[in-house]
Amino acid sequence: MIKQEAPLSAIKDIGFSQALQDYSHRLFLKEAPVLYELRQHTKKMPEGHMQITPLQGQFLGFLMQILGPKKVLEIGTYTGYSSLVMALSLPKDGTVLTCDRNPEWTKIAKKYWALAGVETKIKLILGQALETQASLIKQGQTFDFILIDADKKNYRAYYENSLQLLKKGGVIAIDNVLWGGNIVQQPLQDLTAQLIDTFNQNVYCDERVEICLIPLGDGLSLIRKKD
Repeated sequence: MIKQEAPLSAIKDIGFSQALQDYSHRLFLKEAPVLYELRQHTKKMPEGHMQITPLQGQFLGFLMQILGPKKVLEIGTYTGYSSLVMALSLPKDGTVLTCDRNPEWTKIAKKYWALAGVETKIKLILGQALETQASLIKQGQTFDFILIDADKKNYRAYYENSLQLLKKGGVIAIDNVLWGGNIVQQPLQDLTAQLIDTFNQNVYCDERVEICLIPLGDGLSLIRKKD
């Protein structure tokens, strides 16, 4: 592994101002009407900030088209936007297994899965995701792609379980790895930022994988399990 020195000040990733975000949505976002409706529904909820951004969603759908996974595992369903955008982009025989413990949120998800006509491609398991992962490991299940977007305190455990469930060459996507920019505040007073920072450092040093950062939304890391 090549250890990177401090970044050159002249080389920077651009941030998304409101004007740039509006521009990006106008010229790069192509969102199916059912996805737009679900996003607007979720936006009005008290926890609406938990939803992935539409550009993140489009990127996930694009990944499904490029990678062509047959089996996808999602940790954290919420109201179903990410599972829906993936299901819409999967091959005809592709499926999404999604895990959550909130029946009210997932009731909304089921409604929009049905409206989109992909309810047969998505299976929901209600319960603790770590227990679900343990059961899947015991069954010998494997997946081509895994999305982790759930409680941050368990990210390390979700990640380790996911590596066991992931096929060689498969990809894990993890949301919120930049945690609203709080990840670089010093000293780190935000406990969640501390947890995510430690997690990011551990993944960076993990020789079992290759990593990439997509600076969309709250930061999306892509992790490929080496062959």
